[in-house]
Amino acid sequence: MKNIKMIVGLGNSTKKFEKTRHNAGHWYINNLAKFFNISLKKKKEGEIGTILINNLKIKLFKPNSFMNLSGIPIFYIASFYKIKLNNILVVHDELDLIPGIVQFKKGYGHNGHNGLKSIINNFNQKNTAQHYFFRIRIGIGRPASSTTISNFVLSIPSSQEKLLINNSIKNNIKSTYT
Repeated sequence: MKNIKMIVGLGNSTKKFEKTRHNAGHWYINNLAKFFNISLKKKKEGEIGTILINNLKIKLFKPNSFMNLSGIPIFYIASFYKIKLNNILVVHDELDLIPGIVQFKKGYGHNGHNGLKSIINNFNQKNTAQHYFFRIRIGIGRPASSTTISNFVLSIPSSQEKLLINNSIKNNIKSTYT
């Protein structure tokens, strides 16, 4: 965590999508703010707050945009605070992990995730080792039927899936930040 200066939770900012799988990153930031007993302040670019970990100030940020455009406000806030991409921890939903699994990753690619694509494009990074960033991938699973990926990520998880996702977020926060 010593290299992290900002933790960003990806999601869609409108009420319509608040409870959908694609907002797992927002759920993480909300839980992290609650864990540190801080309130996020609404700004034009999104909601932002500051936590203190081992005497290091770390920004929490939820972009006020749709997932596919999230790189724009993230780049703006990072530029304002002079934070480089490799000092940002991006939290997002992950189709390749089942609900209940949270995984930390250091990497450079987007693996088809539109929010990550937007971040990479806005930071104008190439896929090279010097331009990595950190991620927390929150498992949401893949659709079991012929449902399209976009319909799946923009739908509300079952009560069992939601419970697994929420518990995995809370367990990750508790084990990472205590």
